[in-house]
Amino acid sequence: MLMKTSTQSLTEQLSARFGERIRNRLLAPGARLPSVRQCAQQHGVSPSTVVAAYDQLLAQGLVEARKNRGFFVREMATALLERAPEDDAAAQEVERGMGNWSTAHWFAARGAGRGAARGAPPINATALIRGMFHKVSDKPQPGMGVFPPDWLESTFMPAAVRKVTNTRALQDFSLQYGEPLGDTGLRRVLSKKLATLSVHAAPENIITTVGATHALDIVSRTLLRPGDPVMVEEPGWAVEFARLAALGMHILPVPRRADGPDLEVMAKYCEVHQPKLYVSVSVFHNPTGYCLSPGSAHRILQLANQYNFHVVEDDTYSHIAPEHATRLTALDGLQRTIYVSGFAKILAPNWRIGFLAAHPSLIEQLLDTKLLATLTTPALLEKALALCIEQGQLRRHAERIRTRLDAARARSVKLALGAGCTFAAEPVGLFGWVETGVDTDALAQRMLDEGYLLAPGALFHAERKPSTLMRINFATTQEAAFWKTFARVRDEQGR
Repeated sequence: MLMKTSTQSLTEQLSARFGERIRNRLLAPGARLPSVRQCAQQHGVSPSTVVAAYDQLLAQGLVEARKNRGFFVREMATALLERAPEDDAAAQEVERGMGNWSTAHWFAARGAGRGAARGAPPINATALIRGMFHKVSDKPQPGMGVFPPDWLESTFMPAAVRKVTNTRALQDFSLQYGEPLGDTGLRRVLSKKLATLSVHAAPENIITTVGATHALDIVSRTLLRPGDPVMVEEPGWAVEFARLAALGMHILPVPRRADGPDLEVMAKYCEVHQPKLYVSVSVFHNPTGYCLSPGSAHRILQLANQYNFHVVEDDTYSHIAPEHATRLTALDGLQRTIYVSGFAKILAPNWRIGFLAAHPSLIEQLLDTKLLATLTTPALLEKALALCIEQGQLRRHAERIRTRLDAARARSVKLALGAGCTFAAEPVGLFGWVETGVDTDALAQRMLDEGYLLAPGALFHAERKPSTLMRINFATTQEAAFWKTFARVRDEQGR
């Protein structure tokens, strides 16, 4: 709450609050600030105070004004650009006391300005990562993409590490680089685990990585060159969009439906652009929770063979998904497909162990890319993980998580419906794709004041655009206190 007794003016306090959030990446580039009217009502100040605060942010290069649209967070790389002189004149005119003015008048006074004709900046991957893991409060965070730490606590993981480090071989494998492909024991148990999903990959066709994201990066850097067209699912995880964009790829967003990608759009992309790669989350798609149908899977593989592109299947949520779910790699036998997964979601985020499985003809190329980036991967944690899988501890742990998640999902869905929300996709898996009825970019900023970090729908599009959807984590939205606050803030925003 802004304090009238503070040594700072209300304008300075409001400007500092938004400035801190922008610098901490809680407001990503392209995010829209609340309208002047909404912000004034929310903080109990006059519209002219809000305008003055926004003008301070303009002066610092942290935001830009877009004609008839509002104020938007700028890319940090442009923060040192000078503000146009007309911005100062407009701000001074308002400060002199334009009593019955409106947001439209304000932007009319500003004119087109430097940012009006400019499209929304691309989403910055590091901004999202920093924002998602910045500690907002001690409350459960609905926008987080992981299970709460207390869900992941176990005794078997520390025991596995102790067992591995107590062997006489510890010094031997600690004082030399590990195996290039990854620990042999881990690759052996991963091969057996994949077979339960009908994905058949020999240990020599598996490469361990520093998390699943590293595996995706290895594939991209091996198979693609700057400018290559890549098909991605939309909505989808913005970090993947931004990662590919940072590598200079031409991103082709394919609408994701309940049974899979929009095959008509996909076929058209194939005809016109000749894509090199398609990145898919077939099972428990993020953020919708959709699972691929067999019919769509067969058609995707037909297109891959016809137009000569590879398919990367990110099976990050395999540990909480049914074994019988349709997977492209199971149908294709790793001919055109590359399988990627990891253990951060279900077991130990900081162990950073992931892996990929690919056709023998690609393994050497993929391994070269891994060696150039990381040389090898930490054998100690890989050996400990192999032990956890081999002794069945990971399987039993995943079963407990699934049971707990089912109960949390039921509570979260009931509370969301009670708060007046609907689900744009059937609630399954870890995430819910929720229709709120209001702009969730603006809602997310208002909820930060209440100590909650949301994941607005705009984050899940290749080009940021306003959305009334948001992704929730069922594990962190099962408390009535959050939904009560959400409903109040949403209703205030809608007035």
